[in-house]
Amino acid sequence: MSESAGETATLGYEQARDQLVEVVKRLEAGGLSLEQSLELWEKGERLAKVCERHLEGARERIEAALSSVEDDDTE
Repeated sequence: MSESAGETATLGYEQARDQLVEVVKRLEAGGLSLEQSLELWEKGERLAKVCERHLEGARERIEAALSSVEDDDTE
């Protein structure tokens, strides 16, 4: 369970999302010690940030593409 922040940061969106789903399932299932729960929570936070960065990058690319199309339409 001791995955480093650097290893988490290099994950692709789908990998991070899938791991986040697993973290949530394990937390919801319960039966973990407080320390295990905290470690999973921290991992989940890191994974959520990775997903957020990927989604923000995709949003920026879409906005740039739409802006490019709009510029072509006005010419």
